[in-house]
Amino acid sequence: MSLHRLFLYMVLMLSSQWVHAVNPENSVVKVVSYPQVPVWNEPWRFQQVGRGTGSGFLIGDGLIMTNAHVVGWSKQILIMRHQDPQPYRAEVVFVGHDCDLAVLKVEEEKFYQGMESLEFGSMPEVRSSVLTYGYPAGGQQISYTKGVVSRIEMQGYVHSGRRTFLTVQTDAAINPGNSGGPVLQGDKVVGVSFQGTRALENTGFFIPPNIIKHFLDDIEDGTYHGFPDGGIILTPLINPAYRDYLGLENDGMGARINSVMSPFPETKKLLFADDVLLKVGPYEVGSDGLIQFFGNRVHVGVAFDEAQHGDVLDLEVWRQGKRTQVQLPVYYNDADRIEGNQYDVPPDYYIYGGLIFTPLSRDYLRSLGNNWRNIVADDAIYQMSYAKRAGEEFMPEPVMLAGILPASVNADFRVAASAMVKEINGIEITQLQDVVRALEAEDREYDEFIFAPNDAIEVIKRSDAQSANDQLLKTYRIPADRRLNHDS
Repeated sequence: MSLHRLFLYMVLMLSSQWVHAVNPENSVVKVVSYPQVPVWNEPWRFQQVGRGTGSGFLIGDGLIMTNAHVVGWSKQILIMRHQDPQPYRAEVVFVGHDCDLAVLKVEEEKFYQGMESLEFGSMPEVRSSVLTYGYPAGGQQISYTKGVVSRIEMQGYVHSGRRTFLTVQTDAAINPGNSGGPVLQGDKVVGVSFQGTRALENTGFFIPPNIIKHFLDDIEDGTYHGFPDGGIILTPLINPAYRDYLGLENDGMGARINSVMSPFPETKKLLFADDVLLKVGPYEVGSDGLIQFFGNRVHVGVAFDEAQHGDVLDLEVWRQGKRTQVQLPVYYNDADRIEGNQYDVPPDYYIYGGLIFTPLSRDYLRSLGNNWRNIVADDAIYQMSYAKRAGEEFMPEPVMLAGILPASVNADFRVAASAMVKEINGIEITQLQDVVRALEAEDREYDEFIFAPNDAIEVIKRSDAQSANDQLLKTYRIPADRRLNHDS
């Protein structure tokens, strides 16, 4: 081969590799979902089926990665390939609503022809360039946007409404429809696009590799557990006098544990308020509660997020004037479930004598409109915050009187809908199952109800309630008197 032909051959080879590396269109797909969301204050009903779009990409083993919020509540999911008019039906294989990630699978083998899995890279550096791929609103074709990584820190994940994880901020446009698409450096995926913010211009966020890896490692056993919770609240320990009082050097290391709010007994036996957290695994904790992570100072929660449900973390704390080693088991904590957005499981309810009972949740409050704070008693709002209730006996699932189906049996019922149920027939109501137990456990002539906030009392005759139930369900076209997904 002549030098000229050899040179042309090498140019063509390098060119084809470069094109393959930076043009992964065949691996990026459009996700079309058809969600149907419950009506939370009439929990047997559902809204009309909607339509939404997002993006996704092939990651191997026939799996397509996208965001959980792209497929939440979906009745049907269709996948569109690049330059292919045929839609393919997909099913959710695993979903992590806490970290806003999901993986889908298409059953038709021909869908995967000509597609190659994208590989994951490492954490991108601040000031480095990234390229987002996806199908944002405003057009049908795939879109590419280039940007710079501007910040890496903890942010609230909007989809869950109750979890904070590491995020990467970029000025690359991340618009509706981009969600679930890959963020690349070269030919490696360094993130998944997932949310923006109205407070900042030209700013989007993507999920970094450490969160993605945790999700993928978690599902390897066939079950998604979620990110574990350390169960502690830290406060900075910068005051030199306070540090001297505790016998600590003024070296900028160690943050004070303000409270232990874990529902797990092991945590409360191993960690205590006023302990000073010095290390979590290999990470030294600064006096501001931050650690060094890939060259960034981020909240120590990132160190806990590296563990899987059931793992044991090596901690070092300063307690009573000396360093103490602690082996802390960590678990996924669902005790604050009602504070966040609910997904995929329709709300529980129970109807008795036209009284509609349902658990309190953020979605229920949202269903009451923007004025819900003036409708719902402070007692109920207080029960929404697990952090406020930690360390005391609290209701795991406060129950609301969601509504009243007008009937003669409840004609004189004076308590308004959206009142919180405190007690029925002498039984304290801490979850919906208590309502069922109180109203079905024994034969009584009358049922007595006590509601917050003013201990308002109402009474109905049990025989009238029982005889009215079937007719009420028929009149109001309600399929059943109860749904108890969380039956215990």
